[in-house]
Amino acid sequence: MSGHSKFANIKHKKEKNDAAKGKIFTIIGREIAVAVKEGGADPANNSRLRDVIAKAKANNMPNDTITRGIKKASGDAASVNYEYVVYEGYGPSGTAIIVKALTDNKNRTAANVRNAFTKGKGNIGTQGCVSYMFDTKGQIIVAKEDTEIEADDLMMMALDAGAEDFSEEEDSFEIITDPDDFSKVREALEAEQIPMASAEVTMIPQTYVQLTDEQDLYNINKTLDLLDEDEDVQEVYHNWDE
Repeated sequence: MSGHSKFANIKHKKEKNDAAKGKIFTIIGREIAVAVKEGGADPANNSRLRDVIAKAKANNMPNDTITRGIKKASGDAASVNYEYVVYEGYGPSGTAIIVKALTDNKNRTAANVRNAFTKGKGNIGTQGCVSYMFDTKGQIIVAKEDTEIEADDLMMMALDAGAEDFSEEEDSFEIITDPDDFSKVREALEAEQIPMASAEVTMIPQTYVQLTDEQDLYNINKTLDLLDEDEDVQEVYHNWDE
């Protein structure tokens, strides 16, 4: 698999997140609550919770906020129950968009997601209509500016831990894993104190679509901005080559 560097996008996301930390903390707080309810409050025995905690730290979530979220989820049986929902659809020029949400009100979320597609002149499709164009993979990005490790050393470290692929880009290293091996590889790098700009199970497009028409660019940005503003939306995947 060739490396399609996403470090610029990650930095862009982090800048947006820094401007709206409340939103990203709400998103991660919900993920913590679901992980605790599904696997318990002890990260040592809950790999999903460990992964969410790593994501929280990558987004500069304070340790005491993480701890409070775990305690609240483990001690409050009456707390809100969230469920995952996935929407698939099309943006301009056939771009594929997948939206993953965590919600306590599916009707509200469906209406908001549909509105985002409609305002960007796109449309929601049926389940599976675009997901076949993506591969579900663990993806770890290490920014070169954050580490002095040599590429060969990091590659061997990642492959020895069970990674599928390693690629070097101008400003970053990308490590790809099978979803089932993601936690193991991430924890191995964490044990070696390798700083990670991003570490998550994600959906990687098999091919990318370039948009050059100004109206198309406006429309896809409109859709993505509206989805980004929705607190129910956890992740948005697309094959637009930004």
